[in-house]
Amino acid sequence: MCGITGWVDWEVDLRNQKDVFSKMGKTLHNRGPDANGTWLTKSAGFAHTRLIVIDPAGGQQPMIKQYGERKYVIVYNGELYNTAELRKELENRGHMFVSNCDTEVVLVAYIEWGESCVERFNGIYAIGIWDDEKQQLFLARDRLGVKPLFYSRQKNSLIFGSELKALLAHPYLKPELDENGIAEVFGLGPSRTPGNGVFKNISEVRPGFSIIYNREGLKTRQYWKLTSYPHEESLPTTITKVKELVIDAIERQLISDVPVCTFLSGGLDSSIISTVAANLYRQNGEILNTYSIDYVGNQENFRASEFQPNADAPSIKLMSKFINSQHHNILVDTEQLVSALEDAVLARDLPGMADVDSSLLLFSREIKKGATVGLSGECADEIFGGYPWFYREQDLNSKTFPWLRSLSEREKLLSKEIREKVGITNYVEERYRQTLTEVPRLSGESIEQNRMRELFYLNMTWFMATLLERKDRMTMATGLEVRVPYADHRIVEYLWNIPWEMKNLNNREKGILREAVKGILPEEIGKRRKSPYPKTHNPAYTKAVSTKLLSVLEDSTSPILQLLDKETAVQIAKTGGESFKVPWFGQLMTGPQLLAYLLQVNFWLKEYKITIK
Repeated sequence: MCGITGWVDWEVDLRNQKDVFSKMGKTLHNRGPDANGTWLTKSAGFAHTRLIVIDPAGGQQPMIKQYGERKYVIVYNGELYNTAELRKELENRGHMFVSNCDTEVVLVAYIEWGESCVERFNGIYAIGIWDDEKQQLFLARDRLGVKPLFYSRQKNSLIFGSELKALLAHPYLKPELDENGIAEVFGLGPSRTPGNGVFKNISEVRPGFSIIYNREGLKTRQYWKLTSYPHEESLPTTITKVKELVIDAIERQLISDVPVCTFLSGGLDSSIISTVAANLYRQNGEILNTYSIDYVGNQENFRASEFQPNADAPSIKLMSKFINSQHHNILVDTEQLVSALEDAVLARDLPGMADVDSSLLLFSREIKKGATVGLSGECADEIFGGYPWFYREQDLNSKTFPWLRSLSEREKLLSKEIREKVGITNYVEERYRQTLTEVPRLSGESIEQNRMRELFYLNMTWFMATLLERKDRMTMATGLEVRVPYADHRIVEYLWNIPWEMKNLNNREKGILREAVKGILPEEIGKRRKSPYPKTHNPAYTKAVSTKLLSVLEDSTSPILQLLDKETAVQIAKTGGESFKVPWFGQLMTGPQLLAYLLQVNFWLKEYKITIK
């Protein structure tokens, strides 16, 4: 994986802007610690940082292809999982290759098929290609948005980059937060409206979209979207197809020239990935490395709940023994977790999922010591229907995002002036209604079937996007590339039209997936209830973030005081967030995580020197 950034300008001679490109590129060093490169011409320039995974010698970027007088230049962050098939097809069309990397295949595919090339890709990617003859920039992002790509129109120019920090390093852009940005942070946070960059004048290429930018302006195209049609295959055929798609996606994503590992929580999703990977490794006489995370004090303090019904440790031990992996358990203590909250903001460029972020950052740092590529089980719950809100009646009847609770309490956190200007409740309701207008509906479906389509669409475009952003930023901040097999678009397209009664087979969450892998997992794991990414249950953590937040609130220079109702925030901090026992976001973020989130917001405002408009 890599970091990419670029600038197209019709007025400024970019050949004289080497310092700007150097500054933008350096912000992405962690994404690509192994190599870097810059390419400049009068109207366009790219910078690139590289994490070497495949073809160390042949994948340098920016990569240039010359066809007579026609010149094409690419910066690319991603992995194609159908590289071999595409390369063969392009060779049959007369193209020649000088490397074994997927970057060259992506560039040649664009040369051959133009902007429709992305329709042929199976992978995760953010792409920038300059067509020198047309004086045109092409940007594209993968179908599910696994890889990030931000951009901004400024004057007669377009600036883009893998992360917000690359754009903020450009002299045209200032870190400003307007009313919509405040609503994103306090109303929707840590999720974001698809395509919204939170900072004023910054957008994100939406998943499944591409952009053409030239002297005529900017043109956006949606090249992929879900299509609804009746599912006519029998249950046995469906089960077989699901198994084939899942195993093929996992095996494709194990290809690498550097060490690969898997994240293993002992849950259904990660256990399937680890089993398939271990079997493939065993055939080659190798042992798979697996990794899990836990927290100091959790053994004594864990309490089962509706949202986290069981601890991971016993299942991890069972699975590691079952697949004969070399297992590594990473233990995180409270002091580390609190300290890393700020590092997590620097990685995400935004306040995020509090200690759920910081723990993943710490986890990734440890994994990086032994591996460069990992496979993880994200996206299965959104695609197969694993979350509680797919089942609970109050969520099925909800008129808002089911993982977004306590909206009125969120609003009370803000000062009276900010509440009146921003209007968080209306902002969130409008985003919810807008998303429902995008749902690909199927004529003739019942009200219940239609509602399930809405829930799956909401989960894929919002909740899954939040988890993918977290996974990308926290891992890439350590130079670790993580792949997510369940986000293979072929799986997503097929599952979209499988009726709920099949997905919910045997009245179990992800029932169709459980049935598909029956026999390849221990029965205990195949039947284990959904349990999310683990969080700390240590009361020392609550005390630490509570004490720290109270200190922030008593410091008159704290920038968050411009936004908060101080009295309300102090009361919440003094009680350790007791009034937020029900998660205010997702399944994990209760009172302690709210306190940590507010700490992250304050640090973000201060560190990024954000002006509130």
